[in-house]
Amino acid sequence: MALAANSRVSARGRAHSTTWKRVRTPYLFLFPFGVLFILFFLAPIVYAIVQSTFHFQRQGLGLSGPTAAFSGLNNYAAVLSDTKFYASIARMLLYGVVQVPLMLILALVLALLLDSTVVRFKAFFRLAFFVPYAVPGIIAALLWGYLYDPALSPIVKGLQTLHLPAPDFLGYNTVLWSIANIAIWAWTGYNMLIIFAALQAIPADIYESARMDGCSGLRIAWFIKIPLVAPALVLTGVFSIIGTLQLFAEPQVLSSISNNIATSFTPVLYAYNTAFAYNNYYYAAALSVVLALVTFVFSFGFLRVTRRQAGV
Repeated sequence: MALAANSRVSARGRAHSTTWKRVRTPYLFLFPFGVLFILFFLAPIVYAIVQSTFHFQRQGLGLSGPTAAFSGLNNYAAVLSDTKFYASIARMLLYGVVQVPLMLILALVLALLLDSTVVRFKAFFRLAFFVPYAVPGIIAALLWGYLYDPALSPIVKGLQTLHLPAPDFLGYNTVLWSIANIAIWAWTGYNMLIIFAALQAIPADIYESARMDGCSGLRIAWFIKIPLVAPALVLTGVFSIIGTLQLFAEPQVLSSISNNIATSFTPVLYAYNTAFAYNNYYYAAALSVVLALVTFVFSFGFLRVTRRQAGV
């Protein structure tokens, strides 16, 4: 009897230990991610919010260094009345209305071509379309800046040799679309791969049934492929909206060769210059927090509209 009781107690102990290990194991795998998520995502957000509630204050004749003083929501009130911030948001909205649809349509067309049966060397073209995304944004802006600069551009010199009018890529009315061209060149391949992966997940039986019913390749693409990859299009659309409002590298690089890119050309560039050119870190923090809220509103609003149209 004593041996049986001891064996039952030992079995319960082993079962409890096994259950504890099963419960603990997922958290051990999640722990490294959780630490990095807190350190590099949540902590900067909290720090920016705290910083945005302060301002620089000078005492006496201003001969001593500035000190930080709590200002509450005054920085946010200043942001909401800042015409430069509104102008940068409006400029990015105009940019996004043109650039995002063009980029996604081009990515969709390329994905459909790669998924068709008439294209050969698909692996080569997938790599070729993706290569621009692998180029860092700063390097891409430098490369295109060389092509845009009137003194260096082979495009401008070639047109001048042919006695044709050369476009001013860095002009007041064209520099925004020159930046959009860089973004389309760099991000189309990335979005194309997401859409192409969604196309690969569609069962081939659906295509066979459509062909047996007499559907052509174009009708299959329009009525079957595009509706089934709509979630991927929504995903790329959200990423593109976020990327639009976070545009920074291209205007920062091109501002060195163009006088038509102001310090507040984009919201992120405005916050950057406010912090590191004018040393107003607290106001830059408020700009960043408001920009994050604006980005959330537009991306979440886009999701709501697309879901409502899809009947979800």
